[in-house]
Amino acid sequence: MKPSGGTLDVIGAAEARTVPGLFLSRCERTPDAEAYRQREHERWQSYTWRDMKGEVGRWQRALAREPLVRGDRVAVLARSGVEWVAFDIAAQALGFAVVPLYTTDNPGNIAHILGDSGARLLFTDTLARWRALAPLAGEFPSLERLVCLEANGPPDRFGGIGISVAHEWLPAGAADPEDRAGAPQTLATIVFTSGTMGRPKGVMLSHANLLANAQAVLDAIPGYREDVYLSFLPLSHAFERTVGYYVPMMAGSTVAYARSVQHLAEDLADVRPTVLVSVPRIYERASARIAAGLAKRPVARALFDAAVAIGWDRFEGRHRGLAATLAWPFLRRLVAKRILDHFGGRVRIAVSGGAPLAASLARVFIGLGLPLLQGYGLTEAAPVVTGNRLDDNVADSVGLPLPGVELRLGAGGELLVRGPNVMLGYWRRPDATREAIDAEGWLHTGDTARIEGGRVYIVGRLKEILVLSTAEKIAPADLEVAIAEDPHFEQAMVVGEGKPYLAALVVLNRESWPGFARAAGVDPRDPGALAAPAVLNAALARIERQLARFPSYARVRRVWLTLEPWTIENGLITPTLKLKRAELAQRFAAEIARLHDQRPEGAERSAVRH
Repeated sequence: MKPSGGTLDVIGAAEARTVPGLFLSRCERTPDAEAYRQREHERWQSYTWRDMKGEVGRWQRALAREPLVRGDRVAVLARSGVEWVAFDIAAQALGFAVVPLYTTDNPGNIAHILGDSGARLLFTDTLARWRALAPLAGEFPSLERLVCLEANGPPDRFGGIGISVAHEWLPAGAADPEDRAGAPQTLATIVFTSGTMGRPKGVMLSHANLLANAQAVLDAIPGYREDVYLSFLPLSHAFERTVGYYVPMMAGSTVAYARSVQHLAEDLADVRPTVLVSVPRIYERASARIAAGLAKRPVARALFDAAVAIGWDRFEGRHRGLAATLAWPFLRRLVAKRILDHFGGRVRIAVSGGAPLAASLARVFIGLGLPLLQGYGLTEAAPVVTGNRLDDNVADSVGLPLPGVELRLGAGGELLVRGPNVMLGYWRRPDATREAIDAEGWLHTGDTARIEGGRVYIVGRLKEILVLSTAEKIAPADLEVAIAEDPHFEQAMVVGEGKPYLAALVVLNRESWPGFARAAGVDPRDPGALAAPAVLNAALARIERQLARFPSYARVRRVWLTLEPWTIENGLITPTLKLKRAELAQRFAAEIARLHDQRPEGAERSAVRH
């Protein structure tokens, strides 16, 4: 499926050579086509490739005036948008390595990355971000210059750090940029991993890594000049940076930058994208909203379920008889189209990556007609390794390897990757690099998988396997994904290493909590309501239903509930929304200990009091 009159106009990695080379080739080839769109002064502002060329030239001239040399690191801590792009391309064009930072990360982690990378210049969008970092400036002594988009008067210097406002720091008028990045194997960026198991490591990616991966994505799933992307993941995320930024540049597509997740529904309606790049959490939230809207409408629920079931069978190539054939046009118009219209009504590709996508979610959205493709990757592979195709989509797999990417299974079923997208190594961590990439060039992903017919199925993590005292081995992430499919549960962490049974810490959906509590016969305003046996048993009953397809030893026997979400700010999840297991285990050590203070007796389910 392609957009009406779709034009294939891919600039290959060999022609581009570097990321700035790709940008300049695109500006030369389609100067008057729309490159980017973002909200400014309450309206959408459009930028052509010609406009962007002038902006990148301004940023390059300003950066060239700084006392920086080829190979220096420069960091960006800003919301995604035209300015982020201009800084990134301009810096790489001068031979600097760009260090992207998450705006949602905590100041301590950002300070560590600035210090570890030795960044000499930081670009940020608001002075508030700098004020949160300033008390930790001793941790990043290499930083010499801060450039801030905010125009309301920061001080000239902070300690040894010069502070400039972007509109004063940038030269007036457009300028032509030059590609002085160097050879394709030159270091382009250092992307620090999420740090789920300790301090993040800096992944070194070359121009060749990034371009090879972007071209492989387009070889697997063609992109067109007429495509419009709605970008709402941060550009600091390796997945968004390659698939939502370099891929559309290579194809000549347009990228519109969403304001925020809170404004996503409005921006989808305004932009009407043809391509969505997302993580599973966005689809989980959409599914939860649909479920909540249908909760007290049994007829609507029945029509929805019928639409999903018939649509899924059509996707699978199964025929359910004359009645289903006759019902589908009606259900598509009455149910499926209305839901797809919330995505803008013309999505031809919806990509899910960054974390496992629950099979039930895939079934719902694919059944309704959303072309949802799951893939797999990791930052160290720039980052995409596998992906389903539009004409070959097996929803419970993460698809086939991208062209040029080799896969095999190592010890313990670990997935190994080799190809031009594999990183140069970890920044200043030669021992970690040798551990990750063996002598034959195979990247050890740490993920366990099975490969059937060339198709990859992710099983779990080597370092995230729980071994019960009964010797049973369980991948907790699979259970956590299943639990979080229930609209009453926002987050979950399964625990039980060395114990006779599994337990779970679960964050409840705050909006649905009052109804959940009352259904259990408990006043939601009661301070002890979360620990009430009726509430805990109700939660366990729902968890048991979610885990019904798993073996009996993989069932959760006890649960602890909270309404306080695990956030990036409180240090319990990473900027890519993965659980920080070590921090969670430490923070809730007492609760976890109580969950395992005795073996549940009697029934399969058992509650624990606070």
